[in-house]
Amino acid sequence: MIIEDRVKFIVNWIRDYCYSIKKRPDTLVIGISGGIDSAVTSALSAQTGIKTIAVSMPIKQKQELHNLSLRHLQWLKTNYNNVETKVINLDDTFSIFNKTMKEFNNELAFANSRSRLRMMTLYQIAQSNHGLVVGTGNKIEDFGVGFYTKYGDGGVDIAPIADCTKSEVIEMGVVMNILKDIIKAKPTDGLWNDNRTDEDQLGLTYEQIEEAMKDQSSRFYEKYKKIREKNLHKILPIPVCKFEEF
Repeated sequence: MIIEDRVKFIVNWIRDYCYSIKKRPDTLVIGISGGIDSAVTSALSAQTGIKTIAVSMPIKQKQELHNLSLRHLQWLKTNYNNVETKVINLDDTFSIFNKTMKEFNNELAFANSRSRLRMMTLYQIAQSNHGLVVGTGNKIEDFGVGFYTKYGDGGVDIAPIADCTKSEVIEMGVVMNILKDIIKAKPTDGLWNDNRTDEDQLGLTYEQIEEAMKDQSSRFYEKYKKIREKNLHKILPIPVCKFEEF
């Protein structure tokens, strides 16, 4: 599928889904991080013509990354008249939570809590605007390595780019004229105080993971497999205790 057709396909899929459900949503709500995934997903949402609320939610954010999210919000408003933008600073909210939970200090848990706090914020906005929360996870993160909790353990209503690899998302960003600085920026979840990138955490580049997902003979496959196995609980359905009918 050529990239322009992929863009049209996803836009139509979002619109068709919204029109198909019983309680048709008035808005699409999406968190903006300053990265390529949220930039492309928000532009795809805006192209549906449905009111789109794009929200930046900094929590102790690296300034350069926050600046990219602000620039993208402005780009959205300039290019789409159905977009509303919000900046909701969650520094104070997270600091209070951090102090309250100091007895349970754990770096990874607090990183995940940042993601869940953003998720709760998006749902608060969505429910008050009769909207759907739009996810930004791509194929590698959602089905490959289950990478941390980009939007709070899968807490989204629809996931438009979940079947797209990172390279495909970047290609869509190019044809949609997303800001070049965002396209070139190193992917990061923005959940750590030392501003580590996704690839710093994974120990593999996205290109290497894509290769391993396609080819088990790849020299990166074993490392990819170890990362995936640690995170399968984020990829597989929630375990449910089922009773036999009697």
